[in-house]
Amino acid sequence: MGLLYLIATPIGNLEDVSLRALRVLGEVDVLACEDTRYTRRLFERHSIPSPRTILSYHAHNEEEAGRRILGLLAQGSSVALCTDGGYPGISDPGYRIVSACVDQGMPVEVIPGPSAVPVALVASGLPTSSYTFKGFPPRKQGPRKRFLEAERDMPHTLVIFESPFRVGRLLADALEVLGNRRGAVCIEMTKKFEEIHRGYLADLAEQFRDQPVKGEVTVVIAGNHPKFAKSDEDDDEDDE
Repeated sequence: MGLLYLIATPIGNLEDVSLRALRVLGEVDVLACEDTRYTRRLFERHSIPSPRTILSYHAHNEEEAGRRILGLLAQGSSVALCTDGGYPGISDPGYRIVSACVDQGMPVEVIPGPSAVPVALVASGLPTSSYTFKGFPPRKQGPRKRFLEAERDMPHTLVIFESPFRVGRLLADALEVLGNRRGAVCIEMTKKFEEIHRGYLADLAEQFRDQPVKGEVTVVIAGNHPKFAKSDEDDDEDDE
């Protein structure tokens, strides 16, 4: 029986890959990746020899590709699974194949590495002792507000992924539902044009209301604690 490796890959800077990940990528029989063109850049950058078998594993072919991976594992092949950045299964394909391997008693090994969640959390300047990762919110406003309302009274810092086309709308809804809390908008983390915008949600919502965003975005919002919120009375004092 083979072994499935889940390999965390750089979220931007290709130098962030671990030595262990590089070794395993160069040793496995099969590479399953979200986008073969993207992952090939990592192999070229670090001069890693390509596995004899490379296949695509993404949101649109998880079932079919998953069956193929299970078959290869059953034959004794070692398989590395990676996405375009971060951990497989964290707002990316991976959960289904891991679940199938667990059900069938096939071994799974995680090779740790980069993730946008802790990078954004630490860079935000907000509390890190307890946080909730919410993934991607719904696209439509009603479900998105309900998505935020579920965390309205929670003290934990929130970490949310969002499309660059909907950042302003998410911030506006967060302001309405959660109040004027501190937050951070982290763009293109670890990349050449990384940007981190910190402030209260009212200011961030206004800043990104009509501002186009390019690249990957992670939004961090403070939990329900008066230390990280700004009331209407505070705004009145600022205006005096």
